[in-house]
Amino acid sequence: MIVRAAVALTLTVAFAAPLLAGDNTPGVDRRQHRQKERIKQGVRSGELTRDEAKGLREEGKAIREKERAFKSDGVVTKEERKELHQDLNERSKNIAQEKHDADTR
Repeated sequence: MIVRAAVALTLTVAFAAPLLAGDNTPGVDRRQHRQKERIKQGVRSGELTRDEAKGLREEGKAIREKERAFKSDGVVTKEERKELHQDLNERSKNIAQEKHDADTR
């Protein structure tokens, strides 16, 4: 009886884990939103040229497409989440570099 309960519990957890993991990426989504706001602010202040902003937006589009592909199977794994954050780290550095270079509108 105890063995059956243990097996049932194990199977329940094994099948429920992917469902609980889901395709939610709230941390990624927050970072994408903040980066979008940084770009808009950079354009308004003149720190970013139109071409710089366009390039940064294209980077964001590529990250969103990758996120969409990761979500397509219904689960975003820890490794996929890590890859998205690495891409966002790179984009964040690019935003900072472009905002603080000598190019202005």
